[in-house]
Amino acid sequence: MVYVKWVFIIAFWLVVGAFLHYTLPQHDIARITDTYEKRVDFGENSIFWANQGTGEVEGTVNRDVFFITAVRENGRVMVYRNEDTGWGWPPYFKFDTSNLQAEAADLKSTSENPRWVSIRHYGWRNEFISIYPNAVTIKRVAGPDVQIIPWFNIIVLTLLFALFWAVRVRWRRFRRNRINPKVDEWTDGWG
Repeated sequence: MVYVKWVFIIAFWLVVGAFLHYTLPQHDIARITDTYEKRVDFGENSIFWANQGTGEVEGTVNRDVFFITAVRENGRVMVYRNEDTGWGWPPYFKFDTSNLQAEAADLKSTSENPRWVSIRHYGWRNEFISIYPNAVTIKRVAGPDVQIIPWFNIIVLTLLFALFWAVRVRWRRFRRNRINPKVDEWTDGWG
């Protein structure tokens, strides 16, 4: 019985951690190599795409999506999608997809003359099921060794931990003061 409890606790925290890792912004330092637009048919991986483009008819089975290809300093290739999030989840309120695509096209560079950029994104890249992280902002940086401190993530995780701790402390206090005395009262004559 104790093992089942721990399995559920570990599974719960793994799901919470995966949700936060997917949703919270991440920064990649890379060199943009290309930008393009592609018609995408949504299938089994549709949960990893934005619900619909802002201003589009709901329920469309395909649409044009912008993509940004980049190369990191270590030579690894990364492909980002560039979609509006609109008012949906995650709450980035991104409505400037076309502007971001134009900025990315302007920052293209070659390996001989690199322009390094910080690409802020959320999501995961998985080649097997064709999911791409969604680029949110692009900023030019001095070089590939720039360190970005994720202040937003630090603040959000600190607030979530404080909320979890506050609920946990209050639950333990409630249980100690209200529930345990009643259980003891009911079970006094059982022994």
